[in-house]
Amino acid sequence: MNINNKIGERIKELRSSKKLSQEELSYKSSTDRSYIAGVESGKRNVTVRVLEKIVCEGLETSIRDFFNSEEFGK
Repeated sequence: MNINNKIGERIKELRSSKKLSQEELSYKSSTDRSYIAGVESGKRNVTVRVLEKIVCEGLETSIRDFFNSEEFGK
C-alpha cells in the first residue's frame, strides 16, 4: 500500500470513528468534499498544509496521533 492510500485510510478511519460525513469534514477543515473523497481513496496527493487542516482542524487530532497507528507501522 502506498503512502497516499495509507493517509486516505487513516483519514477515513478517524472520520468514521467521529461519525462525520465527508461533507462535515470538508466544512470543518475548509476543504472541498470532492477533495476529501479523493484523498480518502488515495487518488489525491495531499500537501502537508492541507493534511494539517484536515487532521488538526477537521478531525481535531494531532499530527502525532494521526501517524501513530497501524497503517504507519506503530
